[in-house]
Amino acid sequence: MKADTATAAAPEAPATTLPAAAIVHAYHASVDGLLADFAFGLKKRGWRVRGVVQQSHGEGKAHTVLVDLDDGFAFPLFQKLGAGSASCSVDPGGVAAASIVLRRALHEGADLAIVNRFGALDANGGGFAAEMLALMSEGRPLLTVVADAYLRDWRWFTGGCGSELPASLPALEDWFAGIVGGRETP
Repeated sequence: MKADTATAAAPEAPATTLPAAAIVHAYHASVDGLLADFAFGLKKRGWRVRGVVQQSHGEGKAHTVLVDLDDGFAFPLFQKLGAGSASCSVDPGGVAAASIVLRRALHEGADLAIVNRFGALDANGGGFAAEMLALMSEGRPLLTVVADAYLRDWRWFTGGCGSELPASLPALEDWFAGIVGGRETP
């Protein structure tokens, strides 16, 4: 039996979109404050927002942490590799420890799960990739940040079904309103 090669070779457009979005920004531009402000603003209005945001409590990478939106617990994001190191300084142990926050969002539920970043670790199957895939497979709303350097990886990761948002509060509010179907607060 011969396969229909014309049909098999034609790429299909995504049939649906995921309730997942990434704030797209230029590499080295920071949108961490925007993501955190949006997440904390939703929490103040009564939404169950869970996940981690990236915050700096001083100068340099040593003071940058992942903050649990539920309890404020801070996880280390970078490791000290020494002045001469050219290696990536993201602390995979800190990221692994923080992954419990996203697993809690999956198992206990959330109106929105926040992931501080989709970057090199995630694009290569590490970081929070497993947790993001689990959340998306359950249809849980997910919002992250992606630098334009990783936009192709994000598109591959979501099968082209994730939304791409500009770095603006109105865009985030509009996207979230569409996800929750216009509900005010729970």
